[in-house]
Amino acid sequence: MEQYIIKGGKRLEGEVVINGAKNAALGIIAAALMTDEQVTIENIPDVLDINVLLDALTEIGAIVERKDRHTVKIVGRIQTTKVDNESMRKMRGSYYLIGALLGKCNNAQVPLPGGCNIGSRPIEQHIKGFKALGADVDISFGMVNASAEKLKGGHIFFDIVSVGATINVMLAAALAEGQTIIENCAKEPHIVDVANFLNSMGANIKGAGTDVIRIKGVQKLHGSTYSIIPDQIEAGTFMLAAAATGGNVTIKNVIPKHLEAITAKLVEIGVEVTEEDDAVRVNAHKRLGNTQIKTLVYPGFPTDMQPQMTTSLATCEGTSIITESIFENRFKYVDELTKMGANIKVEGNTAIINGVEKLTGATVCAPDLRAGAALVIAGMVAEGFTVVEHVEYIERGYESFEKKLQGIGAIIDKFDESDNRGIQKFRLKCG
Repeated sequence: MEQYIIKGGKRLEGEVVINGAKNAALGIIAAALMTDEQVTIENIPDVLDINVLLDALTEIGAIVERKDRHTVKIVGRIQTTKVDNESMRKMRGSYYLIGALLGKCNNAQVPLPGGCNIGSRPIEQHIKGFKALGADVDISFGMVNASAEKLKGGHIFFDIVSVGATINVMLAAALAEGQTIIENCAKEPHIVDVANFLNSMGANIKGAGTDVIRIKGVQKLHGSTYSIIPDQIEAGTFMLAAAATGGNVTIKNVIPKHLEAITAKLVEIGVEVTEEDDAVRVNAHKRLGNTQIKTLVYPGFPTDMQPQMTTSLATCEGTSIITESIFENRFKYVDELTKMGANIKVEGNTAIINGVEKLTGATVCAPDLRAGAALVIAGMVAEGFTVVEHVEYIERGYESFEKKLQGIGAIIDKFDESDNRGIQKFRLKCG
């Protein structure tokens, strides 16, 4: 088992480059199966979730060629619509294969989604959408089984805003006969990116990024070359790491508009944020203030940034309040922050954060992807050494996380927990 060891107290400075958006890449890779022609996808992040999905494509017969670390070529001439990769049961993005395979082949057998244990991930809205297109759907033995003689366009109104259901139904409807109208859609940037990719393959999708998406089904899709948008959550994580450490960091290869909710809160607590065409600079040169936040669907404050924000506010002046409205189990990491001296009280779906003067190093365990990144931020702020265990969660969504942090001055390294000599050398070197 690997772990990060961090010596805290170092102000982050310099430049960091953001990779492609993991959440967009998952939908786009699934969509690539929907044509028999070659698709080239650029700016793919080299993270665990993406690599598991690419392996699953290979197992059902697709030709997957890694041109380089961030570019992949896919030919989706699949041999089976049954996805039986055990690793797929551990990731949320597995369910995008339902929409892609159902749209292309009128049949799909895909494991139920897994991923981080931050709350329930119901797929009722996905099923509702598939049924509106004429599919029969049932769940048995941990698999979602969907089939149709022929998909036909329908009118779908989601009961709740769901990113996954919006993308999944959009995939299936792209090749359905006739017009599909999806209402109460999610508006996240990666939904727009998946729609743009499908359109680059010949789909007819309009309205992505609004709450109504209209899709005219086409008979077939063709090959394409497409570059994925930058990852707003990775960018936001580095913005908050800079702010929490009192740093001055330029985050490059971003779309500043996608970061507006994060930027607004940083400015509110006293951080200087400068926007450029494809970069933001975060400069925190004083003790920061408090704020109130409620996580919301885009363009509101993202739930995937809540743990990092909570951690950053732990040493800010005054009392901050964060309300989590998306996932019910997202505050599990607070007990780990408490080990480091944070003063945070959780009441239901609300965290009350009383800022403390400092955090102190401890051994903590990453309970999920974003909380793991938040604990790394806490370690960089804390006095002394911090050990963050279960970094495999973090590596599901952050490429070369410790190396990027090293590049802007963090004192951090990754070791196998059995590497006592390496760990001891790190501690002696850092003093």
